[in-house]
Amino acid sequence: MKIICLLFLCFLIYSLVGWTYEVIVSLIRKHKFINRGYLLGPICPVYGFGSLLITLLLEEHKGNIIHSFISTILICSILEYFTSFIMEKIFKTRWWDYTYKKYNLNGRISLDVMLLFGFAGMFILYIINPFLTRLLSNINDITLYTISTILFVLLIIDMILSTKVTLKIRGTITNYEKDSTEEITKKIREYLSRKGYLYKRINEAFPSMINSKERLIELRKKINSELDRLNSKIKYK
Repeated sequence: MKIICLLFLCFLIYSLVGWTYEVIVSLIRKHKFINRGYLLGPICPVYGFGSLLITLLLEEHKGNIIHSFISTILICSILEYFTSFIMEKIFKTRWWDYTYKKYNLNGRISLDVMLLFGFAGMFILYIINPFLTRLLSNINDITLYTISTILFVLLIIDMILSTKVTLKIRGTITNYEKDSTEEITKKIREYLSRKGYLYKRINEAFPSMINSKERLIELRKKINSELDRLNSKIKYK
């Protein structure tokens, strides 16, 4: 039980670190604070799961740093790819997209991010994990169990609320499917602004959920325009 609690707290800590990294990247790129992550709270679970997998699968192979580095890249890349795939199937949208990068696989993972995962994994495996283990081991069992239980309950509540809000946003986008791009953007943003913090939080964190619909409609317009042009050529011939 103590080991499970320690692993859970490590999961939350690494999820918080991942969220912090995403926020910093957003600050650099967009010059504004964006509360990134699927969950409403300040955590990105994919970072926590990746860190746990590295810890559980590679702890015994720490003696071979090359093996650990390559394995970390594979573990994190597979996790990121399938997380992207599954969430796209559930929510009908991309949560991140690397198609603008030169070396990418279906826009879900890219070479530079994979290498970043490798170096981050080495830092976790050889430096952060030993430090966290010593730090958390100093907490007495009752306090450890109490903190873990409270945080677990909060995490479950967050997951339920986040999923509900996100699915409602997707439903909103579907309702305006036949509108033009401009009308969709305007109506959805007005709708989200009336729903309070939870909805605005998702909208700000993942604007691509709306933009993806815009891109699809714009693409459909271009396809229809091209078909009309081809039909006109065939007709005159």
